[in-house]
Amino acid sequence: MTIVLDTSALLAVAVEGTQRGVVLGALDGGTDEPWAASALALTEALPAIDRLTDETVLRSDLEDAIRVIWDHLLVVPLDQRCLDGAASLARAQPVRLTDAIHLSAADRLPRPIHFVTFDPGQIGVALGLGFDVVSS
Repeated sequence: MTIVLDTSALLAVAVEGTQRGVVLGALDGGTDEPWAASALALTEALPAIDRLTDETVLRSDLEDAIRVIWDHLLVVPLDQRCLDGAASLARAQPVRLTDAIHLSAADRLPRPIHFVTFDPGQIGVALGLGFDVVSS
């Protein structure tokens, strides 16, 4: 089983709360399960930190926590294949392009897929792609 984190799940790893427990629970399934994310996830997560707090030390701690988990993820590149899949998905489904990129990246990975997201706009499309959605 492949566990895929979108940006909201990646951020949740670093922020105390119920969503953090959901992500950690999904990742606790076993050591031989691959963990993955699209290359876009880190790019979106880092600027989002600045919207979570104004305190420099907390921003640094959040970034460190995100980068630690990032080092354990298989990163799906945003190559032309991924972008073409995202464009097709965004044309066919009611989903934003950035969300379609996460979903297209996940769709390239071996099944079954546990797709971890807290973005309601992705859940229905992820289910339609045959993913097992993990959310709160």
